[in-house]
Amino acid sequence: MSHGAQAYARTSQTTAPPREIEAQALLKAARQLQDVQSNWTGPDKNMHNALLFNRRLWTIFMSAVETNDNPQPLEVRQNIANIGVFVMKQTIEMQLNPDPAKLKSLIDINCNLAAGLSGRV
Repeated sequence: MSHGAQAYARTSQTTAPPREIEAQALLKAARQLQDVQSNWTGPDKNMHNALLFNRRLWTIFMSAVETNDNPQPLEVRQNIANIGVFVMKQTIEMQLNPDPAKLKSLIDINCNLAAGLSGRV
């Protein structure tokens, strides 16, 4: 990518609305998980890195919904927290008993939430 294109990409990321940034992060995590699932040869560094990225992302979401200054209604915040708990449980299960089929729910959750955040539902 040229220097100009890189600068444009950085600027567009910093000026994008927070919901779009969150959607893009979810899609990035979903792509990484999908890549692991599609190219499955057993547990490897790519699997661990994809799960780590997804877990960190969901840790951020879960932390954000716990703050009192979060503008979302309590019901929405609770739903996000519940999904986050499920994501964490699925991640642990995947790490303990690796199986590419277990990635489907994580991929689907990320893609569906990204679509909702982007208004593509």
